[in-house]
Amino acid sequence: MEKIALDHNRGHEKDIGFWISRSIVPVLVLGWVAFLTPPAPASHQGHAGDAQEATHEPTGPGYAIPGASFRVFLDPGKAASSGGGVDRTHVEAAVRTVVEAFTVMMQHRTDYPRFDEALKKDALDKVVVEPAVVNRDGKEFSFLVARTKDPGRVKLLISASSLKDKGYLGHPDKLVPVLVREFHWVVSKADTAPRPKTVSVERDFKGAPIRTDKEIREMSGEERERLLGQLFDTYLRTVDDYKSLQGQPFYEVGTTTLVPTAHPDSTIKLYDIRVREALQKIVRDPYFAEHTPKAVRSLLNGKIWSVAFVKIDQRDWATRTRVLPEEKAVLVGNSEHPIQPAAVLVNTYRTAAPDDPFYAETKGLPMGALSADQLARVIAWEIQNNIVEKSVRGHVVQDASTGPK
Repeated sequence: MEKIALDHNRGHEKDIGFWISRSIVPVLVLGWVAFLTPPAPASHQGHAGDAQEATHEPTGPGYAIPGASFRVFLDPGKAASSGGGVDRTHVEAAVRTVVEAFTVMMQHRTDYPRFDEALKKDALDKVVVEPAVVNRDGKEFSFLVARTKDPGRVKLLISASSLKDKGYLGHPDKLVPVLVREFHWVVSKADTAPRPKTVSVERDFKGAPIRTDKEIREMSGEERERLLGQLFDTYLRTVDDYKSLQGQPFYEVGTTTLVPTAHPDSTIKLYDIRVREALQKIVRDPYFAEHTPKAVRSLLNGKIWSVAFVKIDQRDWATRTRVLPEEKAVLVGNSEHPIQPAAVLVNTYRTAAPDDPFYAETKGLPMGALSADQLARVIAWEIQNNIVEKSVRGHVVQDASTGPK
């Protein structure tokens, strides 16, 4: 018996957030003043990252953001090494850009709910700009949120080389929406609330009819649909393990109208049916074999073991793929093929972001209001773009605090 726990599938996977462009001309001067003013010593000491994060500790003073309790630090030790393809000049430019971007965010903090929440909770201990941000396993990130020894507080690490490569240096207006999205992770990692309990799910690992990619490609749509039905009976689950939709209202297809349920499990059953219809379309319709072949293969070769609607208020993303780490791999099928199971989550009451590959398919509707046809394309593109075939430490670690509460 296995349990699914939601995890942070970070790295540089695309994250769901909102993109707000705003003119910052009136406040750029203030940002430069904040940077050019001699920095005051930090009012708090640095902290080592927790056991799951790399240790990043700056020295020296930090740069203040007007009205903010945290400071922006440059890591001078690493800056001198020209790491990440940047020199000291680039890193200092990155610090200026970050300071200016945060100055803008402070002036409009109520426009950014997660940033405002982090400030109210004093969740952000510090921001550290480094030439390159690399976790203890050597994986490079543009941003990395690391816990500190202080419960409820985290630090945000920013890669100067990534800012340079993406054209953000000297353009705080472009950096603002990117930083805004990182605060979903700041709030989540700082959350010290009790973790939700998973619901045990029985699976027939031995009897699961896992097929090879070659066999799947040679099957007809009808054969793949029959195989999917056998997986529903043995391995693949389509109901949220946390039962987060228990007693929740549902959407009428194509509308934003929420309808209360007559029975506590009505919404769970409705979305279970809709997910199964969507998955059947993915494996049967030739469109998906041509445009999202990885989604078709992953559903039938055992990589996906859960596709479900969920209610996760702490997250603004519309869909996410979670992969269990290597140490939790399971043996599936008669051949006992080792697989790191992935769960595909659809956040029922959220809408897609403009940079989601399936944004046009949703027509601005919440995920729970999509038809089975729309949902099929959303799920297929999510798997096609985000299925992870190996464990990546850092942000791809179990973290059930992202689950429903």
